[in-house]
Amino acid sequence: MTGPVPGAEAIDPDVDLHVPAQRAERQGPVLAAVSAGGVLGALARYAVSLAWPAAPGAFPWATFGINVLGCGLIGVLMVLISEGGRRAHPLLRPFLGVGVLGGFTTFSTYAVDFSRLLDRGEAGTALAYAGATLAGALGAVWLAASATRALAGRVGR
Repeated sequence: MTGPVPGAEAIDPDVDLHVPAQRAERQGPVLAAVSAGGVLGALARYAVSLAWPAAPGAFPWATFGINVLGCGLIGVLMVLISEGGRRAHPLLRPFLGVGVLGGFTTFSTYAVDFSRLLDRGEAGTALAYAGATLAGALGAVWLAASATRALAGRVGR
Protein backbone atom coordinates (compact mmCIF):
# COMPACT_ATOMS: atom_id res chain seq x y z
CA MET A 1 0.00 0.00 0.00
CA THR A 2 1.44 3.38 -0.97
CA GLY A 3 -0.85 5.77 0.87
CA PRO A 4 -3.70 6.09 3.27
CA VAL A 5 -6.88 4.18 2.54
CA PRO A 6 -9.54 6.60 1.25
CA GLY A 7 -12.19 7.18 3.90
CA ALA A 8 -10.18 5.47 6.65
CA GLU A 9 -9.42 7.41 9.80
CA ALA A 10 -5.74 7.95 10.48
CA ILE A 11 -4.28 6.36 13.58
CA ASP A 12 -2.91 9.74 14.62
CA PRO A 13 -4.76 12.53 12.83
CA ASP A 14 -2.10 15.03 13.90
CA VAL A 15 0.68 13.24 12.01
CA ASP A 16 0.60 11.81 8.49
CA LEU A 17 3.53 9.38 8.31
CA HIS A 18 3.33 9.48 4.51
CA VAL A 19 4.58 13.08 4.62
CA PRO A 20 8.37 12.94 5.18
CA ALA A 21 8.48 16.26 7.02
CA GLN A 22 5.91 15.05 9.55
CA ARG A 23 7.59 11.68 9.93
CA ALA A 24 10.84 13.38 10.86
CA GLU A 25 9.34 16.04 13.14
CA ARG A 26 11.06 16.61 16.43
CA GLN A 27 9.34 14.93 19.33
CA GLY A 28 10.71 17.21 22.08
CA PRO A 29 7.77 19.65 22.11
CA VAL A 30 5.27 16.78 22.08
CA LEU A 31 7.00 15.04 24.99
CA ALA A 32 7.16 18.33 26.91
CA ALA A 33 3.42 18.94 26.32
CA VAL A 34 2.51 15.41 27.44
CA SER A 35 4.74 15.70 30.51
CA ALA A 36 3.41 19.09 31.58
CA GLY A 37 -0.18 17.97 31.06
CA GLY A 38 0.48 14.71 32.89
CA VAL A 39 1.73 16.57 35.94
CA LEU A 40 -1.42 18.70 36.04
CA GLY A 41 -3.73 15.74 35.54
CA ALA A 42 -1.99 13.61 38.17
CA LEU A 43 -2.09 16.47 40.69
CA ALA A 44 -5.82 16.92 40.08
CA ARG A 45 -6.40 13.17 40.53
CA TYR A 46 -4.37 13.16 43.74
CA ALA A 47 -6.37 16.11 45.09
CA VAL A 48 -9.64 14.29 44.38
CA SER A 49 -8.38 11.13 46.07
CA LEU A 50 -7.40 13.11 49.17
CA ALA A 51 -10.74 14.90 49.29
CA TRP A 52 -12.78 11.71 48.74
CA PRO A 53 -10.92 8.75 50.32
CA ALA A 54 -12.40 5.25 50.26
CA ALA A 55 -12.62 3.19 53.42
CA PRO A 56 -10.96 -0.24 53.20
CA GLY A 57 -13.33 -2.68 51.49
CA ALA A 58 -15.69 0.11 50.38
CA PHE A 59 -16.59 1.05 46.82
CA PRO A 60 -13.79 3.34 45.56
CA TRP A 61 -16.01 6.25 44.52
CA ALA A 62 -13.16 8.72 43.91
CA THR A 63 -11.38 6.49 41.38
CA PHE A 64 -14.71 5.61 39.78
CA GLY A 65 -15.69 9.27 39.48
CA ILE A 66 -12.27 10.29 38.17
CA ASN A 67 -12.33 7.65 35.45
CA VAL A 68 -15.91 8.34 34.35
CA LEU A 69 -15.40 12.12 34.33
CA GLY A 70 -12.05 11.81 32.56
CA CYS A 71 -13.52 9.56 29.87
CA GLY A 72 -16.36 12.02 29.33
CA LEU A 73 -13.88 14.86 28.94
CA ILE A 74 -11.86 12.80 26.48
CA GLY A 75 -15.05 12.34 24.42
CA VAL A 76 -15.64 16.10 24.39
CA LEU A 77 -12.02 16.85 23.51
CA MET A 78 -11.83 14.36 20.66
CA VAL A 79 -15.00 15.69 19.04
CA LEU A 80 -13.86 19.29 19.34
CA ILE A 81 -10.40 18.73 17.89
CA SER A 82 -11.10 15.90 15.44
CA GLU A 83 -14.51 16.53 13.93
CA GLY A 84 -15.01 20.25 13.63
CA GLY A 85 -13.12 20.78 10.42
CA ARG A 86 -10.93 23.22 12.33
CA ARG A 87 -7.21 22.59 12.69
CA ALA A 88 -6.23 22.51 16.36
CA HIS A 89 -2.77 23.43 17.54
CA PRO A 90 -0.60 20.32 17.11
CA LEU A 91 0.26 20.24 20.84
CA LEU A 92 -3.34 20.57 22.08
CA ARG A 93 -4.23 16.88 21.89
CA PRO A 94 -0.92 15.67 23.38
CA PHE A 95 -1.21 18.22 26.21
CA LEU A 96 -4.90 17.83 27.07
CA GLY A 97 -5.73 14.33 25.83
CA VAL A 98 -2.61 12.33 26.60
CA GLY A 99 -1.17 14.56 29.31
CA VAL A 100 -3.90 16.15 31.43
CA LEU A 101 -6.64 13.57 30.91
CA GLY A 102 -4.22 10.65 30.72
CA GLY A 103 -2.70 11.75 34.03
CA PHE A 104 -6.12 12.39 35.55
CA THR A 105 -7.72 9.05 34.65
CA THR A 106 -6.25 6.09 36.44
CA PHE A 107 -6.99 2.63 35.24
CA SER A 108 -3.94 1.33 37.09
CA THR A 109 -5.51 2.44 40.40
CA TYR A 110 -8.77 0.89 39.19
CA ALA A 111 -6.96 -2.45 38.82
CA VAL A 112 -5.31 -2.11 42.24
CA ASP A 113 -8.64 -1.17 43.85
CA PHE A 114 -10.27 -4.21 42.23
CA SER A 115 -7.49 -6.48 43.46
CA ARG A 116 -7.63 -5.09 47.00
CA LEU A 117 -11.38 -5.61 47.14
CA LEU A 118 -10.92 -9.22 46.09
CA ASP A 119 -8.13 -9.70 48.65
CA ARG A 120 -10.48 -8.44 51.38
CA GLY A 121 -13.15 -10.92 50.35
CA GLU A 122 -15.39 -8.20 48.86
CA ALA A 123 -16.03 -10.04 45.57
CA GLY A 124 -19.48 -8.50 45.10
CA THR A 125 -18.15 -4.97 45.54
CA ALA A 126 -15.17 -5.76 43.29
CA LEU A 127 -17.39 -7.06 40.50
CA ALA A 128 -19.82 -4.16 40.85
CA TYR A 129 -16.87 -1.76 40.69
CA ALA A 130 -15.39 -3.48 37.63
CA GLY A 131 -18.69 -3.51 35.75
CA ALA A 132 -19.77 -0.02 36.78
CA THR A 133 -16.41 1.46 35.79
CA LEU A 134 -16.49 -0.18 32.37
CA ALA A 135 -20.11 0.83 31.72
CA GLY A 136 -19.61 4.30 33.19
CA ALA A 137 -16.43 5.04 31.25
CA LEU A 138 -17.77 3.82 27.91
CA GLY A 139 -21.12 5.50 28.51
CA ALA A 140 -19.43 8.77 29.45
CA VAL A 141 -17.35 8.84 26.26
CA TRP A 142 -20.39 8.09 24.11
CA LEU A 143 -22.71 10.51 25.90
CA ALA A 144 -20.18 13.36 26.04
CA ALA A 145 -19.16 12.91 22.39
CA SER A 146 -22.80 12.74 21.28
CA ALA A 147 -23.77 15.82 23.30
CA THR A 148 -20.75 17.72 22.02
CA ARG A 149 -21.61 16.84 18.42
CA ALA A 150 -25.20 17.96 18.95
CA LEU A 151 -24.17 21.23 20.61
CA ALA A 152 -21.49 21.93 18.03
CA GLY A 153 -24.03 21.32 15.26
CA ARG A 154 -26.42 23.86 16.79
CA VAL A 155 -23.69 26.46 17.27
CA GLY A 156 -22.42 25.91 13.71
CA ARG A 157 -25.79 26.66 12.14
